[in-house]
Amino acid sequence: MLDSIPISYLLIAIGVLLLLSAFFSSSETALMSINRLKLKNDAKRIKGAYLAQKLLEKPDRLIGLILVGNNFINIAASALTTVAAIKIAGDKGLAYGTTFLTFALLIFSEITPKTYAALYPEKIGYKFSYILTPLSKLLHPLVYFTNLITNGLLRLLGVPKEIAREALSREELRTLVIENDLLKPDEHQKMMINIMNLEHMRLEDVMVPRNEIQAINIDDEWTAIEKQLVGTYLTRLPVYQNSIDEVIGILHIRTILSLLNNKTLDKTKLKRILRKPYFVPESARLSVQLKEFQANERRMGLVVDEYGDLVGLVTLDDILEEIVGEFTSEPGDRGLKIIKQGENTYLVKGRINIRSLNRRLNWSLPTEDATTINGLITEYLQDLPNKNTTVKIDDYRITILETSEDNIITKVLIVPPKHVQSTD
Repeated sequence: MLDSIPISYLLIAIGVLLLLSAFFSSSETALMSINRLKLKNDAKRIKGAYLAQKLLEKPDRLIGLILVGNNFINIAASALTTVAAIKIAGDKGLAYGTTFLTFALLIFSEITPKTYAALYPEKIGYKFSYILTPLSKLLHPLVYFTNLITNGLLRLLGVPKEIAREALSREELRTLVIENDLLKPDEHQKMMINIMNLEHMRLEDVMVPRNEIQAINIDDEWTAIEKQLVGTYLTRLPVYQNSIDEVIGILHIRTILSLLNNKTLDKTKLKRILRKPYFVPESARLSVQLKEFQANERRMGLVVDEYGDLVGLVTLDDILEEIVGEFTSEPGDRGLKIIKQGENTYLVKGRINIRSLNRRLNWSLPTEDATTINGLITEYLQDLPNKNTTVKIDDYRITILETSEDNIITKVLIVPPKHVQSTD
């Protein structure tokens, strides 16, 4: 029967079959490459995306349909090519036909359509879903029967019908976020990564150390307390009695503004306004503490160690800044913690948080063993710091310029490695 068909018709039929093979090959690549989040959103407003989503809900049926169709077409193309080759070149044509069909399938039905589909998965997948959907219904009995045999063979080999998908690890999710071109601008990508980093970080990484806590001693003279209240740039201050270990409450400056202006505030009224102190463990993860702040309607916590001793103070702003970066510029001393001295030289306060410094200048000073520059140098020296001492930590040259009477580093000069590009 095939012998009676003109060669021109056979060549046309082979061309059509190659196109159909390209259709199934590109369909498979496109649908399997579609971004599922984008597909979910597009399905609400694009008919092709909705059809693609429905097809992907049953991937075994979809793959079965594509493989059945593609294999049927390739076998038919092989049969027609054999007849056409023998008609053209006789018995020698069989080898020629095989060679021609192999290259034709590779170039026109596999490599080219699959590459194009991988580059434009939504464009191809959405359009081809209009064809695959009715085909899926039409060939459902054949596909179902094929899958039934396949699943039976898999069960004989000990493979379960359904294997639970392994959840993405944190590092895999981080890689997915970094390499996802949809997260633009870059600030959004950085925020996503910073949110995931909260799981690794503890309160001790971001807290204000005990010796740097600004607080009110209720035992001081009232004039000294009043002067401190008027001059502070903070909105919340711990209030203690005898020593910083005995915090009696937290003062919100806004609650005393009118009393301060009217000169009617005294120690008795101040104590009545205080809010009960809120204590948090230094080992708590930032992600957990963020939820705790929200649940307890708090913005400040006093950080204590395993023995209950006060070791620092943390605020909601400290945690949020780990996500979005520094978003407040407080007046006074804090705004002068980093001063650029030259093209690649920085004057830095010893009490600045290392993570904050790294974030602001795009540096990579180590944060494993210390939270402040003072702590980093002291840990490195394993001795009391001396003025004019220079140390080199991870290629950062740090010179101690000032120390306090209690041997705390107050000011340093830092020269980062030449390859580090600071963002001022």
